[in-house]
Amino acid sequence: MRVLVIEDEPKLASFIQRGLEEQTWEVEIAYDGRMGKSLASSHTYDVIVMDVNLPIINGFDLAVQLRQSGIATPILMLTALGTVEDKLQGFDSGADDYLVKPFEFREFIARIKVLSKRSAGPDGQSHILKIADLELNLDERIARRGGRQIDLTAKEFALLEYLMRNRNRVVSRVDIAEKVWDIHFDTGTNVIDVYINFLRKKVDKDFPTKLIHTVVGMGYIFKAE
Repeated sequence: MRVLVIEDEPKLASFIQRGLEEQTWEVEIAYDGRMGKSLASSHTYDVIVMDVNLPIINGFDLAVQLRQSGIATPILMLTALGTVEDKLQGFDSGADDYLVKPFEFREFIARIKVLSKRSAGPDGQSHILKIADLELNLDERIARRGGRQIDLTAKEFALLEYLMRNRNRVVSRVDIAEKVWDIHFDTGTNVIDVYINFLRKKVDKDFPTKLIHTVVGMGYIFKAE
């Protein structure tokens, strides 16, 4: 599971990060609202955890802006403001849950787990993958970039889904062969490279930000630079 934590107190942010990573979850940290908005808009997360009193853009305004931009990732707000009015403002701004500081970490983890289920389908996986301006709808089997639909074959779609699910991680040709083609031995074929080139022409060619990158001698990495 992937969690974005937007918290301007470094000690608390570090504490939350360590605790979540102990659950084997991937965590990214933003220390102000603007940085948090940038990360939330360019990467896919299962849950966003944010403080209310953030520099540059506060949590209430940030939640509103994320919802207005079409980001539906569940949001857990953390704050020292625990009045009913504060909680209502949090929910009205788009938060899905609200936890008052100080909190028990076990309760925090439980809230995160509940929210993560809201962003996933029955199989526990997100049905919409989004990185930068590229969106992959797993239900409709449709890819869109910059609002424009991209026509993909079934195998191209499967390859793109695998790359997006492993975003920011180098995957080897062997990894791709096993997970996408179900080939568990080296056939000596260059089919992986051929399909990577097919995807590049459709996903990257007409856009300034390239998403599919070659790591010489290792494989490929899918990331927004």
